[in-house]
Amino acid sequence: MRDHVVIAPDKFKGSLTAPEAAACIAAGLGDDVPSVLLPVADGGDGTVDAVVAAGFSRVETEVSGPTGEPVTAAYAVRGSTAVVELAEASGLRRLPAGFAPLTAGSRGTGELISHAVRHGATRVVLGLGGSACTDGGAGMIQALGARLLDADGDELQPGGAALRGLASVDASGLLGGAIGGVEVIVASDVNNPLLGPSGAAAVYAPQKGARPEDVAILEAGLTTFAGFAPDVVACPGAGAAGGVGFAALAYLHAEIRPGIDYLLDLAGFGAHLEGARMVITGEGSLDEQSLRGKAPMGVAAAAAGHGVPVIAVCGRRTVGDAALLAVGISAAYALTEIEADATRCMTHAGPLLERLVAIHVRSHLERG
Repeated sequence: MRDHVVIAPDKFKGSLTAPEAAACIAAGLGDDVPSVLLPVADGGDGTVDAVVAAGFSRVETEVSGPTGEPVTAAYAVRGSTAVVELAEASGLRRLPAGFAPLTAGSRGTGELISHAVRHGATRVVLGLGGSACTDGGAGMIQALGARLLDADGDELQPGGAALRGLASVDASGLLGGAIGGVEVIVASDVNNPLLGPSGAAAVYAPQKGARPEDVAILEAGLTTFAGFAPDVVACPGAGAAGGVGFAALAYLHAEIRPGIDYLLDLAGFGAHLEGARMVITGEGSLDEQSLRGKAPMGVAAAAAGHGVPVIAVCGRRTVGDAALLAVGISAAYALTEIEADATRCMTHAGPLLERLVAIHVRSHLERG
């Protein structure tokens, strides 16, 4: 007999974290509806929060922010597995004062990985998304012990622009020579290569404040860095997070897995679908980009494999019922259906989400 509801939303960006959204959905359903809260993420912002809600422990430590300032960042750990979210240390939200497209780096992400390994992690799941940098992951591997030197033998400065002066790479000191004993899995749904018109600089650097002339500088730097590991330059995912995917593949011997699918498995999502009567998923904006493999689609695919129907809630949606049905979502409800003011949908997302669920999702559940 099916009894409980699985509540598995991603974040409502700018309004609610995934755990907060899950709590609001549960409140809207009411105490008389048995529910399991399993907030999700696809490797981007909020990944650590999501896996902590699924039973991992949060570990906080001070690391370098994207422009070198100290920040307190977190990763998650369970047993010998650590989940490191690039956005925690090297994300746009960590920039102290505006964009820094040429000088922002990924060193803090490497420091998080190093801390996790020093404290017993033998598997590192690296979530990529929300990056502030386009440095090809150079800062990350420097923090792990690699030496990136210019023609004078001096250590390269942070940022993608500095890569133009790269003359040699010595990766023998990665994690004190012990990198072979650590399994690194990149959780990402980005398939871009490192270079070219669909590469890290051309596609993503403008989102980090890069002007056209900056993009050319960053492309030149990444091209120089790519020359030291040419075999992985064109690999799908090498361009993820400003090229951090490239360094993970080339120097950490990482395996890239689809972000949402891998993280759902890591959280034991399938086990919670047994006996479920419905799954409620969602995110801030349910749009065409959502249909290309974002978290709600991964949730819907997993639920379909267990024969469990899926309802989605969101801040707004721009895709029709037919498109959603095609990916396994039987109905979707947006905050804009009960509040026409888009600003209020952002600033009052929590109470509105509770109300939306109480009005629409609960009645859908009762009908079903």
